Formats: sequence, structure tokens, C-alpha cells
Amino acid sequence: MMRHLEGLAPIADDYDGFILDLWGVIHDGRKLLPHSKATLEALRARGKRIVMLSNAPRRAEMAAKGLTRLGIPPELYDGVMTSGENVWEALRTRDDPFYAKLGRRVFFLGPPRDLPLIEGLDLDLALTPAEADFVLNVGADEGINDRDLAPHLPALEACLAAKLPMVCANPDLIIVRDGEQIICAGLLAEHYARMGGEFRWRGKPSPEVYGPTLAMLGVAPERVLAVGDALRTDIAGAETAGLASCWVLDGIHDLAGKHDLAEQEATAAGLAPLATLPSFRW
Repeated sequence: MMRHLEGLAPIADDYDGFILDLWGVIHDGRKLLPHSKATLEALRARGKRIVMLSNAPRRAEMAAKGLTRLGIPPELYDGVMTSGENVWEALRTRDDPFYAKLGRRVFFLGPPRDLPLIEGLDLDLALTPAEADFVLNVGADEGINDRDLAPHLPALEACLAAKLPMVCANPDLIIVRDGEQIICAGLLAEHYARMGGEFRWRGKPSPEVYGPTLAMLGVAPERVLAVGDALRTDIAGAETAGLASCWVLDGIHDLAGKHDLAEQEATAAGLAPLATLPSFRW
């Protein structure tokens, strides 16, 4: 059975390394969550190694800069890995057979602020799906509508008509920002699959993202605890990688204090986190 803890302290010394989600654990996309910085400081004071692992469709360096802007200095963690970084590396090396066959002309599906994801790659930006070899999906563009799938359907239909394989740089379906649900790249990718399109994603819960994350952490897997707020990505991904996990309940599921319901949802998902926390607190 899951242990329902009020803070991380009772189990912190059972582990040497921590893989921490960002959105819903450390911040809400715009501000730090209460207790998150103090909890990081408590872990570092005990000599723990920490890597941030985020389903952000951008390079890890950009995610680290975002942490600095929010008040989390680099001294409080050992590295950052993102789904975007994992996708960038796959597009650079082309080691995976799916990526090897993609071609070089990419149609970019998402907000212009995420265009730096293709910088440094041997790619040409196609202005329309008809001119492209594949589509890189980083998520809904808030300039169009980031709360509703419908405005994005014409682009998906054009990609399908062009028979474009899709690379999805963020497996998340939704996030919560300022109390509102925002649709993410994963939702677009799942709809594309239902339309008959082909796609692959990198990031939690896919196993490909955990190899470089664990290498950065430098701790034996049995001494690592993954902490996140989403069953589908954080907790499922940890179990796929053979890692113990701790589920933060006040994030996307909004289950803080609802322990019976949390256990029901985890069981229904076939997942068994070691413990729950009401929030990421010490």
C-alpha cells in the first residue's frame, strides 16, 4: 500500500538521487510552488543529487534558465533533462530507425517561441505540410487557442493529407496553468493517431528519456526516487524505468487530502507509487 506522507523527510535518506518533475512539483509555469525551494535546499543540505526531468518541448538549457528566473539557482540541482532535449538528440543522431527515415524538411506545429528546438539541426523549415517530410509537434499555439483542440484540426488534417510522420516533443495531454487546463502536444499526437497518422514521442513515460537522465544523475537506480504529480507520465515512467516513485497529489490530479480516491486512481491505472505527498514539501 502507498504511504501517505505529509512531507519528504521520512523517506529522503532512503535515496541518494532524486528525479524531480518541474510543472506541478517545483512550479506552475509562472511561479514557484510553496515549499519547493525549501525542499530542494533540504535535499542539497543532505548531499542528495537531483536532476530535473520535464516534458517541456524545449532544450534543457532553456528549462534551466527558466528555473533561474523563478528563483531556483543551478546550485540546487545537478542537471536538467527535457523531452525536447531528448527529441533534439534523436533528430541529431538519427540512431533510431524512425528518426533515420524522417527526411530534412520539417513542418513546425506549435508556438514560434519553441522554434529554437530545431536550432543546430540539419533541418529546413517547411512553411506548409505539403512541402515537408515530417511534422514536429511541440503543442498548441496560444496565439490560436491553447484550450481547445478544434482550432488545430486543420493543421493536423493537412499533415495527414501529406502523409507526414509526426515527432511529438511533449507527451503531456494537458497541464494546469492558473487553474485552467491547457492542451499539450500529446493530445494533438493522440488525435493524429486516431485520424490515422503515425507518430512517436520522447519524454515521460517513454523509456528513452530515462537513460540520459540516470547518466546525468550518476546514482544506482535502486537508490533513486522519482517525484512527480502525474500518474500517466511521472509515475508510469518511473515504473517503466524500474524506479521507486513518489506521487505529489496537489498537481494535475488535485487529490491532496483525498487518499482513498488517490489509491483508487493509482490502482485503476495499474500503478503503485511508494508514497504520496500533498505537495512537494519537506
